[in-house]
Amino acid sequence: MNKVILLGRLTKDVEVRYTQNSNTLVSSFTLAVNRRFIKQGEERQADFINIVAWSKLGEFISKYFKKGQQVLIAGRIQTRNYEDDNGQKHYITEVIAEEAYFADSKKEGDSSNNNASIPESNEFGVISNDDELPF
Repeated sequence: MNKVILLGRLTKDVEVRYTQNSNTLVSSFTLAVNRRFIKQGEERQADFINIVAWSKLGEFISKYFKKGQQVLIAGRIQTRNYEDDNGQKHYITEVIAEEAYFADSKKEGDSSNNNASIPESNEFGVISNDDELPF
């Protein structure tokens, strides 16, 4: 099984390009993911992970994700290699995004809907006292 889940911040705005043959949208960005442990006397370190998103997900990411924003990406690791014009071989490891979520809390005074996937209404209703509990 090849599954990765990353929580981090975008290091810059998302780059968008289109494939030559099928004109399919491809977005790419780098996610700074903090390491879990901090060595005593040192600053927190982060890994910088390259992410690629295709088609509709790539379009969504390019439209709503911005530099510095904290996001959660779920996907798979993919490796590839190519040879450049000078005959030098390059190896690339990247995450192919399959799911993307907002992870920042809405900033005070921000009127934009930063968490569009979270419903505004309370669909479960309000329980006013313990007598209404079903257990």
